[in-house]
Amino acid sequence: MKPITVEWVEKAEGDFATLLREARARKDPNYDAACFHAQQCAEKYLKARLCEAGIAFTKVHDLVALLDQVLAIEPGWEIHREDLAYLSAFAVSARYPGESADKESAVDARRRCRTLRRAARAAFGLDSP
Repeated sequence: MKPITVEWVEKAEGDFATLLREARARKDPNYDAACFHAQQCAEKYLKARLCEAGIAFTKVHDLVALLDQVLAIEPGWEIHREDLAYLSAFAVSARYPGESADKESAVDARRRCRTLRRAARAAFGLDSP
């Protein structure tokens, strides 16, 4: 992997670790943070895949827009479109007043993130602990 790709993967894994911590918290769980970090993990894995392929991308948090670029090299990732559309909403909405995530949303976001993470790690030849 290119060094920049490794950095993207490491950042994605940091978000995944934060997602898991918040999703498991028994005392004062922050479901908004869990959903935000699920979105961030998916975003960084998509950007890592684009980086590795040498495909330029803009500063965007829209996971479906990133997916559309990734499909040129990973056409099988089309199956993630619905999950990525769901996760995209948490890039901003969960961080500001007006909407809040609940436990069910956090569990769903974790599941959807984990699915994309597995595909991305497999594309890089990495295991999925």
